[in-house]
Amino acid sequence: MSRTISSTVHPIQRCMAASNPAAWWDGLVIEANGSAATVALPNGTTVQLRIVGPAVDIAVGEPVAYHPVAELLSASAILTTARAA
Repeated sequence: MSRTISSTVHPIQRCMAASNPAAWWDGLVIEANGSAATVALPNGTTVQLRIVGPAVDIAVGEPVAYHPVAELLSASAILTTARAA
């Protein structure tokens, strides 16, 4: 699978995520509007994310992974910067 990396992702973010793979949070998108997304986590909490950079096509119900330290959101075939709102 080909992965598109957004131009907003800095090399240090990729390095941080790679050096700490256990920090990724899996979740499902419960609300999305292109520049923001709300993700439901398996522990029952939700996290609101502000997506930085180009609009990302994220659909409600889509599984995603969020790295809170590196501020990365992995969805479908894209990796982009996302910050907790």
